Amino acid sequence: MTRKDKVLIANGQGFWGDSILAPVRLVNEGPLDYLTLDYLAEVTMSIMQKLRSRNPQAGYATDFVKLIDRILPQLVEKNIKVVANAGGVNPTACMDAVMAVVKKHGFKGVTVGIVEGDDILSRLDELMANGERFANMDTGAALSTVRKDVTSANVYLGAFPIAEALDRGAQIVITGRGTDPGLVLGPLIHEFGWKQSDYDLLAAGTVAGHIVECGAQCTGGNYTDWRRVPDMAKIGYPIIEARADGTFVVTKHDNTGGLVTESTIAHQLAYEMGDPRAYLGPDCSADFTSFKLEMDGKDRVLVRGVRGTAPTPTYKASISYRNGFKAVGELTISGPDALEKAKLCAEIVWQRLAHDGCEFAPEEKMVEFIGANVTHSGIASAERKDPSEIFLRIGVKSAIEAKVDRFGMEIVPLVTSGPPGVTGFAGGRPKATDIIGFWPALVSKTKIQHRVTLVTS
Repeated sequence: MTRKDKVLIANGQGFWGDSILAPVRLVNEGPLDYLTLDYLAEVTMSIMQKLRSRNPQAGYATDFVKLIDRILPQLVEKNIKVVANAGGVNPTACMDAVMAVVKKHGFKGVTVGIVEGDDILSRLDELMANGERFANMDTGAALSTVRKDVTSANVYLGAFPIAEALDRGAQIVITGRGTDPGLVLGPLIHEFGWKQSDYDLLAAGTVAGHIVECGAQCTGGNYTDWRRVPDMAKIGYPIIEARADGTFVVTKHDNTGGLVTESTIAHQLAYEMGDPRAYLGPDCSADFTSFKLEMDGKDRVLVRGVRGTAPTPTYKASISYRNGFKAVGELTISGPDALEKAKLCAEIVWQRLAHDGCEFAPEEKMVEFIGANVTHSGIASAERKDPSEIFLRIGVKSAIEAKVDRFGMEIVPLVTSGPPGVTGFAGGRPKATDIIGFWPALVSKTKIQHRVTLVTS
């Protein structure tokens, strides 16, 4: 294939629930070669697995299918390729839904590819029997201690399976769990022919993907110096202008809001950072101290000099498990002495529960008085003497579901059997919901095989 001199990759989704307008605007406001969309987080996989257990055709990001329905004509007209991890725990069902959209629009020759192999939930016992302990990376405990409660298990696949799907002609690539930077790195491998031993280049693509993976968080969103960010309502989402030598520019479309500076990029670079000299991924280890940022014009930051080394022989596995139950109730307490009354409300709840034989240990209780400096306790100014209203958040957790539900019955009665000023009750009676625990672990790469499947309309 003919190699391009420059490739434009935009990220229009930083999480499942990000702006639905962002990807629509990206394909309409300027030129693009690729649109990437990042929907997945650790807890999302468990939620999707639960949905699939109830419906074999569920378990993927349905928002993605609605988006494709909206922008497919522009994607075809402009030959923009899409790479998204919207497949969740059911990439096949997601592909089927997308193909139904393609058929609805009457387009012929549109190829959709899926990457599978990351979902190892059904293989856990086999893998454990073959020597994989899945030791918790934080505690060292073996997965066997919580095996019966596991709800999802996925490995973070790398970018080369995405590149394979693109090499085979896919215009839309749908994956399950992979690394967030891999959504950008995959197209770069495909476009520039980077090899598995090109560690500096793979590290550059990893850094590029990390910068844009949270969407507008690198173009002025969630930015400390927020007063300098113009037109945040129309904030531009990030675009990578990448070249084959590993240099790239972070920018956004012209005439959009937001801000791209060395500072906004540096803020995002520190996101989810462990050892900056060894940002570990399945394709390489990137050294985040090796490169330079420099302005390359208005809203353009040049990144050059990225260095990388070989990856580890393991994949990271993201495992979720049931870890008890929780419930949270919310009340608004207003008028004179609001904080004092809110404290009394919380104490009433604990005393009434104890009177009925339902007690919670201190570590199982949560009480927050919103409006009395709870969010930045110890950092913000001293507690106000008499705030006019307090938002009381009170919650519990326990391994016993009935015990948590019993707690939920004691919130509403405070409206008439507590101090005066309990004027607002939010969300109905709190019910026990699952607490999802996160179990990070490692698994040998030799035990994992990816699969790429393509379908053409």
